[in-house]
Amino acid sequence: MLKLINMGMNHETAPVSLRECLATDPDNTPKVLSCMRNLTSVNEGLFLSTCNRVETLFTTECPHEAKTAVLSYVSGLAGMSPEAFQSSLYTHEDMEAVRHIFQVASSLDSMVIGEPQILGQIKEAYYHATREKTSGVILNRLMHRAFHVAKRVRSETGICGAAVSISYAAVELAKKIFHVLEGKKALLVGAGEMAELAARNLLSNGVSALVVVNRTFERAVRVAQQFDGQAASFDELTTQLKDADIVITSTASAECVITRSMVKQAFKKRRNRPLFFIDIAVPRDVEPAVNDLNNVYVYDIDDLKGVIELNMAQRQEEAIKARRIVDEEVVKFEQWMETLAVVPTIVALRTKAESIIRAELKRSSSALGELTASQRAVVETLTRSAVEKVLNDPILFLKGKAGRTTLNTYLDTTKRLFGLDTHDMDGEHE
Repeated sequence: MLKLINMGMNHETAPVSLRECLATDPDNTPKVLSCMRNLTSVNEGLFLSTCNRVETLFTTECPHEAKTAVLSYVSGLAGMSPEAFQSSLYTHEDMEAVRHIFQVASSLDSMVIGEPQILGQIKEAYYHATREKTSGVILNRLMHRAFHVAKRVRSETGICGAAVSISYAAVELAKKIFHVLEGKKALLVGAGEMAELAARNLLSNGVSALVVVNRTFERAVRVAQQFDGQAASFDELTTQLKDADIVITSTASAECVITRSMVKQAFKKRRNRPLFFIDIAVPRDVEPAVNDLNNVYVYDIDDLKGVIELNMAQRQEEAIKARRIVDEEVVKFEQWMETLAVVPTIVALRTKAESIIRAELKRSSSALGELTASQRAVVETLTRSAVEKVLNDPILFLKGKAGRTTLNTYLDTTKRLFGLDTHDMDGEHE
């Protein structure tokens, strides 16, 4: 009996020291796929490797042999024994494996629920499987359904709509203030990692220009080059405030680097345009009194964390809807899997019918006399149409019995009635 097996480990079951043994080498993917392709116990296979998870997915008629062989090879790539992996490993079979893949694709199994990167990583894993020819009928169908489920979850729930990182929260707040970010100018004061990430997300959401100010001008130049932006010296900070719409601050200064008087001075030439500060420095870079000025909005790290906590709660609520969608799609996939059992009999039935049609047309050619090409086409269409109508009811009947305990009885009866076990498909009928 064909089984669908998922074996893997993720951020919840395995420490990063174990996951990185397999995630750091990009050559591991083709190696694992090549191994599964060459294993007689594995029919189809896929390998997913990211910083947060390492998973194998395969179909087999010899589950114990296949699991042992795949685990042995994968652990060998990491230079470890299978036993070292065993305690961190989870295994899902059949519809539980389907449910797991749907949840992973929908980011329900991610460290941050709703994060968008995992779907792209699964698509890449599937691309490698198709390129290495390890994906077949079942995994092809499963992966496309996983993409469909992820799309449904994104469009029918709000699981991806709430920011759950400092950088994404900053973008969300900026959107609330400006509504659209296209054409806005951003000023990056300091060059911390979170500030750079926030700047990158702002630019990807339509911000048109970026200026980097840093106490070390060379550092400002290097960071500005990453974003096709401009660098400015620290002495130009007040001047740069005059043109900026969004200011991200992330310096290591022990005192505020942006004061109320600086902003008030810049506002004389801003014509009352709104100015948005994202202060993610600790200690803070922006003097709290700046927030008292009209049309100035200051958010510090605690404000952003509050947004994140609220949004995480919202995502958890949306995850309930998402899991209901996953459950629906698992049922649909199970129904499709059940129909696979009747496919060989239906194919044999159609093949026998086609051989009869060819044989009878050949036999009748002399009696029909000389026919034009169009006349012969009409005769063939008429013949095939009649046969299709005769076969339609038994085929629908068999499909309707898919998944039933009595299916094998009906398949056996169909084979006997139509002589499918003994019929020579290439022979002619007397």
